[in-house]
Amino acid sequence: MASLIPETTQKILTHEALRSAAKQSTGCLVVPVRLRRAIKKYLREEADPYMKRKVLSLSQSFSVIKDVHLHLASSTSKELVEDPLKSLERSKRWKIKSSYGDIGFKYSDDQTVAYVASRMPAVYSACYRVLSEVRRRLPDFSPAKVLDFGAGTGSAFWALREVWPKSIEKINIVEPSQSMQRAGRSLIQGLKNLPPIHSYSNIQALAKDLKKSERGHNLVIASYVLGEIPSVKDRITIVRQLWDLTQDVLVLVEPGTPHGSKIISQMRSHILWMEKRKCRKSHEKETSKEIVAVKAGAFIVAPCPHDGPCPLENTDKYCHFVQRLQRTSSQRTHKRSKGNPLRGFEDEKFCYVAFRRGRRPQESWPLDGIEFETLKEQHAKRNLEDLEIDYEDLIKLNEAADIVPFEETDTTNYDSDVMEVDKDDDDNDKEDEEDGNDEETGHADLGGGWGRIIFSPVHRGRQVAMNVCRSTNRDASEGSFERIVVTHSKNPALHHQARRSLWGDLWPF
Repeated sequence: MASLIPETTQKILTHEALRSAAKQSTGCLVVPVRLRRAIKKYLREEADPYMKRKVLSLSQSFSVIKDVHLHLASSTSKELVEDPLKSLERSKRWKIKSSYGDIGFKYSDDQTVAYVASRMPAVYSACYRVLSEVRRRLPDFSPAKVLDFGAGTGSAFWALREVWPKSIEKINIVEPSQSMQRAGRSLIQGLKNLPPIHSYSNIQALAKDLKKSERGHNLVIASYVLGEIPSVKDRITIVRQLWDLTQDVLVLVEPGTPHGSKIISQMRSHILWMEKRKCRKSHEKETSKEIVAVKAGAFIVAPCPHDGPCPLENTDKYCHFVQRLQRTSSQRTHKRSKGNPLRGFEDEKFCYVAFRRGRRPQESWPLDGIEFETLKEQHAKRNLEDLEIDYEDLIKLNEAADIVPFEETDTTNYDSDVMEVDKDDDDNDKEDEEDGNDEETGHADLGGGWGRIIFSPVHRGRQVAMNVCRSTNRDASEGSFERIVVTHSKNPALHHQARRSLWGDLWPF
C-alpha cells in the first residue's frame, strides 16, 4: 500500500498531522491585550454618560439600513447617481459620487464611539479568523503591501498585525468617514514598529496619488463594507476596482446573514466569471504582445474547495461561519441584554471568500491510495496475549492511585483576568516575538481534495453526520454539497477525526 501513496501524502496522514491540516476553526478567541487597552483608553478620553443609549441606537441603525438595502433593486443604481438627494432618503446615510466611484458610509462622532465600544472586537475576531486561515492555506504568502478598503476604526489592521507581525511594510487604507479615521489613528497611538500608513477617502484619491506601477497590493481586504453599499451594480464596480489593485490575494468579509452570504456569493461568481472570460479571450487571440503583468486566472483559497457555482445557491441554506470571542470590559459595560445577565462571550457570524491570482495547483488528494480498516478487521488482527490482564499489577496501581499527596491550590490566571490598565508598552516587543510561533505539523494544500464542513457536525452514538462542501472532480472546477455519515464500525480512523471536527474545519477526500 505504501507504494501507491505519494510521499507528501505519507507525511500528512498521521492522526496528528491530519488533524492539524484539517483544523481551521478557532476556539474562544481572546482579544489581544494591546487592543483592549487601546479601546479602553479611547473610550475614557471620549467619556459619554449616554454610551449605552448610543450603542443601542447604532444597532438599530444597522438593522434599518439592512432592511432598506434588501428591498433596493439593482436597477435603481442609475437613479441614485442622477439624484443624490433622493439617494439620501432611500438609502439612509449614503451618498453616491459617481457610478464608477466610491460610496461612503458617513459615521458621526457618536456613532464611531459606539462602534468602537460594541462592534470593533467582534469585527476584529472575524478578520483574525479569516486572515489566519489564509496564512495556514498559503504558508509561503507574506504580504508586504496591503490595502484595507472600508477600514473603519482599524479592525482589519489589528488582525493583520497579529497574523503577519513582521512582513507588512506599507498599508493603504480607504475610509470615507473622517470620524472613523480619527478613531483609528487614536487607537494605534503608542504602538511600536508600525509600517507607513496612508489614508484616503476613496479609491479615486488612492489612484491619483499613486503611480500606475505602485498601485498593486499583495493583499487587499474589504471587511464589513460591501453590505453597506445599496445596489448590486455599485458593489460589483467597487469589487472590480479592488481586484484591479490586487497583485496576489483579495479577501472579502461580510456579516454571517443571508444578505451577507448573498453578497459574497455574487462577488465570488463575478470575479471567477470575469477571469475565465479573460483567459478565454487571451487563448483566442494567441498573441504574445497582450501578456499582462499580473497572473492570469483566479481561484478560491478559502472557504470553497472548488471554483464552480456555489451548490447552496437557490436553496434555503446559506454559507456562513461563526467565531466565539470573550467580551471585552467595554462590551460588558456598554452593551445591553434583554432582561438576562450579559454573557461573558459572544458568537460573531461571518461570511468570507479569499481569491488568489493564478491557477489552482493540481495536487493529489489526501486520501489517494489509502485503504482504511473496519473495526471488525482491526479486532481480527489483535493479539490475544495483549488482552491478558495482570491482576497483581492492577491492584498495585490502584493502591498507589488511592494515595493522593497534598497539593497547594493552583491559582490559575485566565486571559480574561488580565487588567486592561494603561502602562508603558514595553512588553510590545515581547508580544511581537511570540506572534507567529505556532508551528503546525500538517498543511492542507490548495487542491480539490479538502472539503469544507458547513454547519456543526451532529453526533449520534458512534456515528457523526456532517454537511460538507466538496469538489467533485480533480481540477476543482465543479462542486457539490453533501451529507456525509462516518461510523465507528466502518472506519474507526476517520471516525476519530470526525468526532474532533468543528464547523469550518476541512475534511479529507
